[in-house]
Amino acid sequence: MVDSNIERVKPGGLELKDRLVAVNRVTKVTKGGRAFGFSAIVVVGNEDGIIGYGLGKSKEVASAIAKAVEDAKKNLVKVPVINHTIPHQTSARYGGADIFLRPASHGTGLIAGGAVRAVLESAGVHDVLSKSKGSSNPHNVVKATFNALLDIRRPEEIARMRGVSLDKVFNG
Repeated sequence: MVDSNIERVKPGGLELKDRLVAVNRVTKVTKGGRAFGFSAIVVVGNEDGIIGYGLGKSKEVASAIAKAVEDAKKNLVKVPVINHTIPHQTSARYGGADIFLRPASHGTGLIAGGAVRAVLESAGVHDVLSKSKGSSNPHNVVKATFNALLDIRRPEEIARMRGVSLDKVFNG
């Protein structure tokens, strides 16, 4: 997330909802037996275009989730959501996970599964078609979905770059 069109957001004053994507139990075998730890990945968002994800690790599930929520609030970004969908189709890859997102007309619903659904719901997207190919590892799927959403450009930005009116961008 080092791109120039990424708009970072401060969590102050925002009403953020968190969604647990996955909890993973990790076992470390020591001389005294097995030591269990937990890692959690969480997505937070205000359901109006502001989202973030975080990873937390701890010996207990509850504290791992709490740490993940705190981490997610430190990494909030703004993504363009227009009429509860995305402005144009996009795809992204992270690790072995490959995500494809396409805007859909009103009433289509959120055609997405698992980690992709959690990210899009947190962003406030209600109508989109998605396909997740490759790895189903929730960590990589969340990061690939974020990369896809961060690649989206606003119509106003495209009109300004091309030097044409906003109507010309939509109607050719």
